[in-house]
Amino acid sequence: KKKLKISGRELLSVPTQVFGLDQLQVLEMSPERESCLRYRMELLPQEIGRLRNLTCLYVDSNNLKKIPAEIGTLSLLERLTLSNNSLSSLPAEMGALQRLHSLHLANNSLTELPAPLCQLRSLTFLDVSDNKIDTIPSSIRHLEKLETFLLLFNSLESLPEDICLLRSLHTLWLGNNHLRSLPAAFGELVNLDWGYNYCSCNFEGNPLESPPPEVCSRGPEGIRDYFSSLHRI
Repeated sequence: KKKLKISGRELLSVPTQVFGLDQLQVLEMSPERESCLRYRMELLPQEIGRLRNLTCLYVDSNNLKKIPAEIGTLSLLERLTLSNNSLSSLPAEMGALQRLHSLHLANNSLTELPAPLCQLRSLTFLDVSDNKIDTIPSSIRHLEKLETFLLLFNSLESLPEDICLLRSLHTLWLGNNHLRSLPAAFGELVNLDWGYNYCSCNFEGNPLESPPPEVCSRGPEGIRDYFSSLHRI
């Protein structure tokens, strides 16, 4: 792969020559990945759209407040890391990244799951932990290939029934939210069998009542039995 890692003790901005490297496939501009890097980007340059052959873009741990619409032209992008920035929204054009399978958005300022994410049908990994997300749209059901969904440390009070359609899910972390209940079909997520793999799903730090924590600890089968018994009453 044609790869470039940008670093430098006195670097104040991204050299414009970078955006002329149209054969580039991997671009790293993450200060935490290079200890001598001092600058923090507040804006990802629009010229990023020229790098049409990018498959991996690492821009975590900057001061990004906005992602340019031109990101949508990177049709070969498979991995994008945006964690540890100051993003409160994402451009609609991101929904065009149909090859994207890994997206890292932890520790930003999102208050809702951005709608364009639910168009990324190739996603297998999505991390939106440590934001302020209080709602998940029903369009989450379109992410049929999603295997890992990390939602720790947000402000979720409920989950949509549609999350129960994500049958490829193996890992769903829900700890430290405000969840009082789970969707009635939650037990259908049979691959979340934390009876065998406790790390598969977690609920710690939620005021769960329906089902209560002791039921949740029994895994999907216990949750299914709980909701079935409610219907029989």
